[in-house]
Amino acid sequence: MAKRTLQLHVNTVPVTLDLAPSTLLIDLLREPLQLRGTHQGCDTAQCGACTVLVDGAAVKSCNRLALQCAGRSVTTIEGLAPADGPLHVMQALFRKHHALQCGYCTPGFVLRAVAMVQEDVPAEPDAVRQALSGNLCRCTGYEGIVQAVVEGLALLRNPAHAGAGAP
Repeated sequence: MAKRTLQLHVNTVPVTLDLAPSTLLIDLLREPLQLRGTHQGCDTAQCGACTVLVDGAAVKSCNRLALQCAGRSVTTIEGLAPADGPLHVMQALFRKHHALQCGYCTPGFVLRAVAMVQEDVPAEPDAVRQALSGNLCRCTGYEGIVQAVVEGLALLRNPAHAGAGAP
């Protein structure tokens, strides 16, 4: 099969490479780009471990062709906060609320939560649970995750209060 040239931005870095048309976004991220924070869980878009942001929207990268992201901006967990800087607010809140155990699902949950800011998901537990229903965790019981996301949505939407409740 003939390769095709793909141009996109990954974590704000321009990327151009040749790949097979059947290459999945998760495979592009994990193999040639070596961004291993995006985890492969179920391979059927059921668990959300592979969630990344494409132009700010949460996307399950295990069922998205890389070529569908041509000209777009992809953000992985590695690009959410600078490697040598502070954690993103949502990452810090996951730590504060003990919203992780093994950590396998955490990058997908964090990126899904960040996308929820723009989706206008209310900063209320029931709305957050509904919005997170496409992400699965086998370790935490979800309560810490819900608490972290509720607080994160409130802080990210109203930065004036970030000093009061920021981790």
